[in-house]
Amino acid sequence: MDMFNWWAVLVATVLAFVLGGLWYGPLFGKAWLAAIGKTEDEIEPSASPFVISFFTALLTAITLAWLVHALSIQGWIPGALLGLVTGIGFIATAMASDTAFCGWGLRLFIIQAGYRVVYSVVMGALLGGWQ
Repeated sequence: MDMFNWWAVLVATVLAFVLGGLWYGPLFGKAWLAAIGKTEDEIEPSASPFVISFFTALLTAITLAWLVHALSIQGWIPGALLGLVTGIGFIATAMASDTAFCGWGLRLFIIQAGYRVVYSVVMGALLGGWQ
Protein backbone atom coordinates (compact mmCIF):
# COMPACT_ATOMS: atom_id res chain seq x y z
CA MET A 1 0.00 0.00 0.00
CA ASP A 2 2.97 2.33 -0.59
CA MET A 3 1.36 3.42 -3.84
CA PHE A 4 0.14 6.67 -2.34
CA ASN A 5 1.07 9.35 0.17
CA TRP A 6 -0.25 8.32 3.58
CA TRP A 7 0.43 11.80 4.98
CA ALA A 8 -1.83 13.26 2.30
CA VAL A 9 -4.51 10.68 3.20
CA LEU A 10 -4.30 11.64 6.88
CA VAL A 11 -4.39 15.39 6.15
CA ALA A 12 -7.33 14.91 3.75
CA THR A 13 -9.18 13.02 6.50
CA VAL A 14 -8.50 15.73 9.07
CA LEU A 15 -9.58 18.44 6.61
CA ALA A 16 -12.87 16.62 5.98
CA PHE A 17 -13.41 16.32 9.72
CA VAL A 18 -12.66 20.03 10.26
CA LEU A 19 -14.94 20.95 7.34
CA GLY A 20 -17.70 18.95 9.05
CA GLY A 21 -17.28 21.03 12.19
CA LEU A 22 -17.66 24.21 10.17
CA TRP A 23 -20.43 22.83 7.94
CA TYR A 24 -22.64 21.58 10.75
CA GLY A 25 -21.63 24.45 13.03
CA PRO A 26 -21.47 28.07 11.87
CA LEU A 27 -22.20 27.47 8.17
CA PHE A 28 -25.32 25.29 8.16
CA GLY A 29 -25.82 24.18 11.78
CA LYS A 30 -29.11 25.99 12.34
CA ALA A 31 -30.51 24.93 8.96
CA TRP A 32 -29.43 21.33 9.62
CA LEU A 33 -31.10 21.31 13.05
CA ALA A 34 -34.30 22.70 11.51
CA ALA A 35 -34.16 20.08 8.75
CA ILE A 36 -33.91 17.24 11.28
CA GLY A 37 -36.57 18.87 13.47
CA LYS A 38 -34.39 19.32 16.56
CA THR A 39 -32.92 22.05 18.71
CA GLU A 40 -29.38 22.19 20.07
CA ASP A 41 -30.73 21.15 23.48
CA GLU A 42 -32.17 17.95 21.99
CA ILE A 43 -28.82 16.75 20.61
CA GLU A 44 -27.31 14.25 23.02
CA PRO A 45 -23.54 14.69 23.36
CA SER A 46 -21.79 11.52 22.22
CA ALA A 47 -18.36 10.66 20.83
CA SER A 48 -19.74 7.88 18.62
CA PRO A 49 -20.84 10.03 15.65
CA PHE A 50 -17.47 11.79 15.63
CA VAL A 51 -15.51 8.53 15.72
CA ILE A 52 -17.65 7.02 12.97
CA SER A 53 -17.39 10.22 10.90
CA PHE A 54 -13.60 10.24 11.22
CA PHE A 55 -13.27 6.64 10.06
CA THR A 56 -15.71 7.04 7.18
CA ALA A 57 -13.76 10.11 6.04
CA LEU A 58 -10.54 8.08 6.34
CA LEU A 59 -12.01 5.32 4.19
CA THR A 60 -13.15 7.89 1.63
CA ALA A 61 -9.64 9.40 1.55
CA ILE A 62 -8.03 5.97 1.10
CA THR A 63 -10.44 5.15 -1.71
CA LEU A 64 -9.82 8.46 -3.46
CA ALA A 65 -6.05 8.03 -3.03
CA TRP A 66 -6.31 4.61 -4.64
CA LEU A 67 -8.33 6.08 -7.53
CA VAL A 68 -5.82 8.93 -7.96
CA HIS A 69 -3.06 6.33 -8.23
CA ALA A 70 -4.99 3.89 -10.43
CA LEU A 71 -6.06 6.62 -12.84
CA SER A 72 -2.61 8.29 -12.82
CA ILE A 73 -4.12 11.62 -11.80
CA GLN A 74 -1.54 14.38 -11.39
CA GLY A 75 -2.37 17.80 -10.01
CA TRP A 76 -4.84 19.65 -7.84
CA ILE A 77 -7.44 20.37 -10.51
CA PRO A 78 -7.71 16.83 -11.92
CA GLY A 79 -7.84 15.58 -8.33
CA ALA A 80 -10.63 18.01 -7.48
CA LEU A 81 -12.56 16.89 -10.58
CA LEU A 82 -12.19 13.27 -9.47
CA GLY A 83 -13.54 14.25 -6.06
CA LEU A 84 -16.46 16.06 -7.68
CA VAL A 85 -17.33 13.11 -9.93
CA THR A 86 -17.13 10.56 -7.11
CA GLY A 87 -18.88 12.88 -4.67
CA ILE A 88 -21.83 13.45 -6.99
CA GLY A 89 -21.77 10.13 -8.84
CA PHE A 90 -21.54 7.82 -5.84
CA ILE A 91 -22.17 9.64 -2.58
CA ALA A 92 -24.87 12.17 -3.48
CA THR A 93 -26.78 9.73 -5.67
CA ALA A 94 -26.83 7.10 -2.91
CA MET A 95 -27.95 9.74 -0.44
CA ALA A 96 -30.69 10.88 -2.85
CA SER A 97 -32.08 7.37 -2.90
CA ASP A 98 -31.99 7.21 0.91
CA THR A 99 -33.69 10.60 1.09
CA ALA A 100 -36.47 9.46 -1.24
CA PHE A 101 -37.18 6.33 0.76
CA CYS A 102 -36.78 7.90 4.21
CA GLY A 103 -38.63 11.12 3.42
CA TRP A 104 -35.85 13.34 4.80
CA GLY A 105 -36.64 16.32 2.59
CA LEU A 106 -34.69 18.31 0.05
CA ARG A 107 -33.12 20.72 2.55
CA LEU A 108 -31.56 17.93 4.61
CA PHE A 109 -30.37 16.17 1.46
CA ILE A 110 -28.70 19.33 0.14
CA ILE A 111 -26.96 20.02 3.45
CA GLN A 112 -25.72 16.47 4.00
CA ALA A 113 -24.88 15.55 0.41
CA GLY A 114 -23.36 19.00 -0.12
CA TYR A 115 -20.95 18.42 2.75
CA ARG A 116 -19.82 15.09 1.37
CA VAL A 117 -19.43 16.38 -2.18
CA VAL A 118 -17.40 19.37 -0.97
CA TYR A 119 -15.14 17.20 1.19
CA SER A 120 -14.65 14.81 -1.72
CA VAL A 121 -13.53 17.73 -3.89
CA VAL A 122 -11.15 18.96 -1.16
CA MET A 123 -9.77 15.45 -0.65
CA GLY A 124 -9.38 14.84 -4.37
CA ALA A 125 -7.55 18.15 -4.85
CA LEU A 126 -5.19 17.43 -1.97
CA LEU A 127 -4.54 13.84 -3.00
CA GLY A 128 -4.05 14.75 -6.66
CA GLY A 129 -1.71 17.59 -5.85
CA TRP A 130 0.31 16.09 -2.99
CA GLN A 131 1.92 12.89 -4.23
